[in-house]
Amino acid sequence: MPFYENLIAATEKERNTLLSLPILHRGVSGQITLEAYIGFLTEAYHHVKHTLPLLMNCGARLPEQYEWLREAVAKYIEEETGHQEWILNDIKACGADSEAVRVGEPFLPAELMVAYAYDVINRINPIGFFGMVLVLEGTSAKIASVAAQAIKTSLGLKSNALTYLSSHGALDTGHTAFYASLMNRLDEKKDQAIVIHCAKVFYRLYGDIFQDLSQRFYPGRQA
Repeated sequence: MPFYENLIAATEKERNTLLSLPILHRGVSGQITLEAYIGFLTEAYHHVKHTLPLLMNCGARLPEQYEWLREAVAKYIEEETGHQEWILNDIKACGADSEAVRVGEPFLPAELMVAYAYDVINRINPIGFFGMVLVLEGTSAKIASVAAQAIKTSLGLKSNALTYLSSHGALDTGHTAFYASLMNRLDEKKDQAIVIHCAKVFYRLYGDIFQDLSQRFYPGRQA
């Protein structure tokens, strides 16, 4: 079995747990409030702004045998540059204070997810970072575009308030085949194992961000 297929199978339980969260279902059905949407964008900003530093750190720490993967990281860097600014523009278009978000701090779940990503790269194995890529891009590819249209319709927002969700849904769907081709070139068992392990952890950590949003914006309801 190609490793990508093994990775998808090995993380099925964790992925389904994330995708079953009620707040995600509210998003794709257009049943979230404007405040909750802005809350989501705020936490997204605080982890997306680390995408480039994480990619750069990962690329710098890859061993020479993974030069082909370093080249792929360079491609990711080119494509991901500036996306945190898209989020701030969306926040502003929603009528919220984007500059306050820029200088603010994330809630604990987003902070912990980012911290774990740096720790994996710096302390354990930089290839583990691709577990995070699977979780964020895979989740986005599945629900972002649908959620963007539903939120736009239900909240009466203009398209310029949904550029992050709309663009990432399309971008990350296109990235899936590229990501699969990279993972299928990983042939060392220890590197395959760390991607699987980290993907499982990131599904939990990313889910915690949505659990926290649910508790803050829908208190007393099932998260």
